[in-house]
Amino acid sequence: MTSGLWELVLKGIWVTVQLLVLSALLATAVSFVVGIARTHRLKVVRFLAGFYTEVFRGTSALVMIFWVFFVLPPAFGWQLVPLWAGTLALGLTYGAYGSEIVRGALGAVDPAQREGGIALSFTPWQRMRLILLPQAVPEMIPPFSNLLVELLKGTALVSIMGMGDLAFSGNLVRLALQESAEIYTYILLIYFLIAFLLTRTMRGLEKRLKAGVGRAPKKETAAVRVPEGSGVS
Repeated sequence: MTSGLWELVLKGIWVTVQLLVLSALLATAVSFVVGIARTHRLKVVRFLAGFYTEVFRGTSALVMIFWVFFVLPPAFGWQLVPLWAGTLALGLTYGAYGSEIVRGALGAVDPAQREGGIALSFTPWQRMRLILLPQAVPEMIPPFSNLLVELLKGTALVSIMGMGDLAFSGNLVRLALQESAEIYTYILLIYFLIAFLLTRTMRGLEKRLKAGVGRAPKKETAAVRVPEGSGVS
């Protein structure tokens, strides 16, 4: 490929990375808010959180992008740029999946931990912040890592809006060179490298969060003084 075509691909990579970071931040915020709401003591809060999860988890991300980009503008009289439309659609969709991860991890915490917080007169927020989340978050990292890779692959859907992401740029290069095998092989490798970096980063984060968790305290060996003349050498 020529330098101009490689520049087009690099711009596509940059757009994909921006979309990935922004939608991942939105999905993370949605995951924790909705996931924690699904464990709330009020039934109406749990119902609303569950309703959101079922709606966005049960709809296609591709159709959601169409809806946000093409349906919202005439309905509300404003137009989102493709980057923000993609961020909103992907963040809300994958946040619904992430909320189940948060709910499951919180539910897996030993009930005795909750009871201990109640015995200490902690408020529900204090129990969540000081007891439940510190134990649940490390268990969320592996499924969140898989979800992040799925989100990376989902970013290719924004090409339907004409957004110049990696998939869209690769298609333009294919049309210019009339060569499919070489171009799409490069695109696959680039997606793989980004996904590999994501998984390694998340694995390092998991090890850091789990450092020291569940380790038994070191036993200190006390020095024993032998009385003089006891005959022990």
